Amino acid sequence: MGQKRSYKQYPKEFKQEAVALVVDQGYSVPEAAKSLGIATNMLYRWKQQFEEQQQGQTLAEDEREELKRLRKENKELRMEKEILKKASGLLRERNEVKYRFVQRRAAIYPVRVLCRVMRVSSSAYYSWCKRSAKVISADTLHLYRRAKELFRASRDSLGSRELAKKLREEGFKIGRYRTRTLMRQLKLKVRQRIAYKVTTKRRHSDQVADNLLNQNFNPVAPNEVWAGDITYLRTAEGWMYLAVVMDLYSRRIVGWHIDKRMSADLVCRALMKAVNLRQPKKGLVFHSDRGSQYTSKQHRRLLKSYDLRSSMGDVGACWDNAVVERFFGSLKHDWILKVYQPTREHMKQDVAKYMRYYNLERLHSANGNLSPINLENSQRKVSGWS
Repeated sequence: MGQKRSYKQYPKEFKQEAVALVVDQGYSVPEAAKSLGIATNMLYRWKQQFEEQQQGQTLAEDEREELKRLRKENKELRMEKEILKKASGLLRERNEVKYRFVQRRAAIYPVRVLCRVMRVSSSAYYSWCKRSAKVISADTLHLYRRAKELFRASRDSLGSRELAKKLREEGFKIGRYRTRTLMRQLKLKVRQRIAYKVTTKRRHSDQVADNLLNQNFNPVAPNEVWAGDITYLRTAEGWMYLAVVMDLYSRRIVGWHIDKRMSADLVCRALMKAVNLRQPKKGLVFHSDRGSQYTSKQHRRLLKSYDLRSSMGDVGACWDNAVVERFFGSLKHDWILKVYQPTREHMKQDVAKYMRYYNLERLHSANGNLSPINLENSQRKVSGWS
């Protein structure tokens, strides 16, 4: 490869003297160029630049240098303004946080400008970059992996409190404060969605039961009070309707049924599955709202056949069935609405997955848990529910 051609550089004073030979002393351009040992066309160019400067058409050399300096300063000021917009909340953080910010933006802005805006030394930043990475122990690495797996299994719905409880169950010695720090380090952010909500109304000819609970959702034993409700689930093929039966003592779903039609048969099937699973004693209270499915003759006859007592919330009182409503909120916000639901069959399978997760893995703020025998029965039968 040929070497790059270099051109001789002439100082500003030399150029001015060369032009003065032509302008002030009457030399022709070729004569002046020959006497100075330079190219004729070069002197012509210098003479033209001098005349343009005299006429104000071009900037002088010092003015040109001043313009370059001002443009450079203006460019750096714009960069500093852009950096401050992104880093205003980090100016009071420790230097390590600032160094990480500089490292992430080093491909976009000069390190010198980044360090000046962040008020740290460039040499200190480069020294930090040369440090070896912190060694993570095997126990810490195992903690990181389990935290990620538990969080993903919940579809990004476990907060710091619930994640800390899950980790402690697996033998990790960790509190909520450290769990919050861990979630920030691993970038585990809870995602929630707003669910579509529709309510149902009863027929005025149907009978309603008295409110036996009065918002007392804490029975003293299992299979004393159950609560039921219906929710709407949207798929690309159309709506699905889910009816559930919850034991208010353990907060577990003891019966559920999902169908593309919202009829009295929907809630009756959910109740029948709950009775077959739990075999409750006579007199159990079944609480619901005043929807047409629960006030229907079919549902009232079914309750009577099992010797269950009916209880219904008051009109317009959203808290009268708050526990089941909270379950539906978790089902939708933490699970269903985070993935695309293309078909009714896909929705049905996804609801079944959440029921297993909710009953067998998710922690509940409940009065008690199932006995080992009932828990084993739940694990065996829950996979057969539809």
